[in-house]
Amino acid sequence: MLGSMGRTRVREQDRPRGRRGRTQSGDPEAEGATGDPRVAGLGTAVSRLRRELAAYPGEFADRGVAEEELAALAAMVEGGSPEITRMRRSLLLIVGSIGSVSALGPALMAVRTGVEVFGGPPSRGA
Repeated sequence: MLGSMGRTRVREQDRPRGRRGRTQSGDPEAEGATGDPRVAGLGTAVSRLRRELAAYPGEFADRGVAEEELAALAAMVEGGSPEITRMRRSLLLIVGSIGSVSALGPALMAVRTGVEVFGGPPSRGA
């Protein structure tokens, strides 16, 4: 029996809407408020990994951690200006949680690529 604890489901009426009640890009998680293509790419990758993780039949100890961090990334994407340090932290937790599940590897790599396009964390000091 698969547990549903920790899984986030977004109801259709809770999805962000553009003009005339349609989602802005067809995928509400795929584009932030800024229209930044990096945000859109990250949103698409996060959405894909969330779908694949939800469909993955196997259970593993840190599945809930991965789902929570993917939800955090999705929220950052919806906000339109993700915080680089927080994105990288989420990515590390996700990789640590599901990195050994080879079936999720391609989708996980897409999320990694989506985070990396934002560059590194801001440098400290001058």
